[in-house]
Amino acid sequence: MFKLFVRKFLGGVSLKKKPSDLGEKKTIEPSDKHTVQKERSFNLHNQRVDDVAIPKADIVAAPDKITLSELTKIFRESNLTRVPIFKSTLDNPIGFVHLKDLALRNGFGKQKKFNIKDLIRPLIYVPPSMTLGTLLQKMQAERIHMSLVIDEYGGVEGLLTIEDLLEQIVGEINDEHELKEDLLWSREKENVFIVNARLNLEDFKSQAGVDLTKRRNGEEYDTIGGLVFNITNRIPSRGEVVTDSSGNEFSVLEADPRSIKRLRLNLRS
Repeated sequence: MFKLFVRKFLGGVSLKKKPSDLGEKKTIEPSDKHTVQKERSFNLHNQRVDDVAIPKADIVAAPDKITLSELTKIFRESNLTRVPIFKSTLDNPIGFVHLKDLALRNGFGKQKKFNIKDLIRPLIYVPPSMTLGTLLQKMQAERIHMSLVIDEYGGVEGLLTIEDLLEQIVGEINDEHELKEDLLWSREKENVFIVNARLNLEDFKSQAGVDLTKRRNGEEYDTIGGLVFNITNRIPSRGEVVTDSSGNEFSVLEADPRSIKRLRLNLRS
């Protein structure tokens, strides 16, 4: 019920942001599950935080002088539940604001005077060399679920949340507000679609009547994410717009250093 109220307050923002694979999801056979579990356990105890952290350039953050309407807009557009707060620059972080706290204090038609200092929670600051397992234990012990990776000069290098760490153990975590497996696209308006990067090109063609398969030219990919990756030969950043040879625009709505997640497709008229 609380999540419903929060979503109403922010005009339909999802409460969590979760990554998805660039390509199609693969079914894990029972015989392979033990191997996968061992690999994930190995990653947890051997991977460093800088191996999986969101890079500084992709961090969505807000200044401590931000207004209520500006902060609400950031939460709505970024689809995040936690936003780091900084003084002057991101290299001077002072904590983070949780969507839940903002909604409880300033949502539901409340007229309380907005003071961001009343909402700021502490962050965890960690070196790039810390292992994922150590950070997970630290988050659990301190009950703080967002961390910033700090380089040797004291600057911010990256960001990790507890969800990022858990996905290294259990795999992808789907949010209840994300598109279902059988509904990986939605029509926003005429010739504009919101699509999951896992959306199969043939499925999109049969369901929406949009044929992007002819642009493959023999290339080995089957999904929207694969198509965009083939155009750029890299993982594009959130906010980047990729244009194919026909003039169709793919605006990256969600992505992390490892995968594209969600895009807005604007078909050329």
